[in-house]
Amino acid sequence: MSVLITGASRGIGAALLEHYRDIGKAAFGTARSPSGDLLPLDVTLAQSHQALALRLNGLPIDLLVCNAGIYPDKGQTLATGYRAALWSQAFATNVTGVFLTIQSLLPNLRAAKGKIAITSSAMGSDERAPGGSYIYRASKAAALNLGRNLATDLRTEGIAVGIYHPGWVKTDMGGPGAEISLAQSVNGLAARFAALDISTTGCFENYDGTQIPF
Repeated sequence: MSVLITGASRGIGAALLEHYRDIGKAAFGTARSPSGDLLPLDVTLAQSHQALALRLNGLPIDLLVCNAGIYPDKGQTLATGYRAALWSQAFATNVTGVFLTIQSLLPNLRAAKGKIAITSSAMGSDERAPGGSYIYRASKAAALNLGRNLATDLRTEGIAVGIYHPGWVKTDMGGPGAEISLAQSVNGLAARFAALDISTTGCFENYDGTQIPF
């Protein structure tokens, strides 16, 4: 089984990469500024996706985890924050980056009849709207919508798509006051990815398996 994880230089992505390697899977990670054996990928650049696809040279991918993401508006205020440039950066990474990753690696997924896991967030749920973090919430809602529509289009090819909330995790992004550990998130996500199939394609789930309202 081969696994490719974007945004694997730190946090959840790095921990997922370590998890899959520890259980003996052929796991690859990408990063915008790679170190070690990470593969280079800037998810905002089409040419970077093309270069990665060429480098993989048709390798069948059983599981693609679209994890790369940013939270540029954390802590900003409605009166003075949310600059236009931040909207562009967030959507380029959190939405367009997910689409370009899947589009460029679709031949690899088709070769394995693989599956796709998109890291979104419960903050992208339309039914949960406590306010604030407008850019991050909007971009994660768009990633959810993207995943749901891809699930429809790829169903006939046997490629399942799941959208997941990793939890509020103690990482650089989540902060030290977050609710769960990195290990809890990763173990839960890995279980969710393993359970994903065509019968559950289009799901929006928490790391612990509970359904999240759209």
